[in-house]
Amino acid sequence: MGTKYKQLSLEERCKISLLREEGKTVRKIAAALARSASSIAREVKRNRTKTLGYKACYAQQQTAGRRWQGSKLERQPDLRESVLDRLAMGWSAQQVSNRLALERGRKVISHESIYRFIDAQIKRTKDYRWRHYLVYGKSKRGWYRRSSRSPLTFLKDRVSIAERPKDVDIRMEPGHWEADLMLFSKYGQALLVIHERYSRMLLLTKLKTKEAKPIANQLRSLFQAMPRQLAKTVTFDNGTEFAHHHRLNNLGIKTYFCDVRSPWQKGGIENAIGRMRRPLPRKSDLSHLSQQDLDQFISLYNHTPRKCLDYKTPAEIFSNHLLHFNCEFTFPPSRE
Repeated sequence: MGTKYKQLSLEERCKISLLREEGKTVRKIAAALARSASSIAREVKRNRTKTLGYKACYAQQQTAGRRWQGSKLERQPDLRESVLDRLAMGWSAQQVSNRLALERGRKVISHESIYRFIDAQIKRTKDYRWRHYLVYGKSKRGWYRRSSRSPLTFLKDRVSIAERPKDVDIRMEPGHWEADLMLFSKYGQALLVIHERYSRMLLLTKLKTKEAKPIANQLRSLFQAMPRQLAKTVTFDNGTEFAHHHRLNNLGIKTYFCDVRSPWQKGGIENAIGRMRRPLPRKSDLSHLSQQDLDQFISLYNHTPRKCLDYKTPAEIFSNHLLHFNCEFTFPPSRE
């Protein structure tokens, strides 16, 4: 029966280095460590440097490098394909990691491992297209300059967010929405975006103009098609495009406005617009996009798992707990 070989430890490598500096022979070093002379000779030959000879730290690194077989994504092609497919859909590394854990009932891979894999591919191949798998495929970030103008005087019957019921803040019931415009570089192009606070469901539609009255009419069309319990309040910023918000009050919908320069008070829709910038960057030309194209982007967003929903998707929450129908953005009969 053969004996089991035991790898040399860092402590033993340090002793080998010290004894070699003292001029000890291979056999004397082997006797001091209770190892065979062939093991010591092989260790010194494989892990010595060309200029400094045998050094313990270098030897330990060389040994670890030979035993490393690559990252999990390099060793498991099926897992790599699954991860990259979801990253290509716009999911973040954390969403991919936790969704796989939810589906398989165990931790499959960490988000840090995914980030390291992408970074390693960029460094190894010098192909910077790999960065497009990341949520924000750019390295520069900055702050937008704030305007000093205040449009509050144009907002008739404006009600501050401070008067909004506290139950809305904790997101414990459906029917509370946030609304904003998603603007683009080409003059006059914009999308009207509404975001449901409970389920994080997102809806958007093209606008022909940014005037207040047509926007209010568009909002009325969207909310009229919903059951009354799903359209209770809407929160806006202080843009003049929402000056006709009071037209929603006839539907029993209460409207509220954020404080000046406080868009974080409707952070859900700010986050949603940021996510929609991935398939619809600011330089996009809406004249080349049909409503069917937009519906595909919306569907992709609403079927992406969210950390705040325990890695369920907005569509799952919306269908399972609110409307109980397959979420294809068709509304139930009008409440009028």
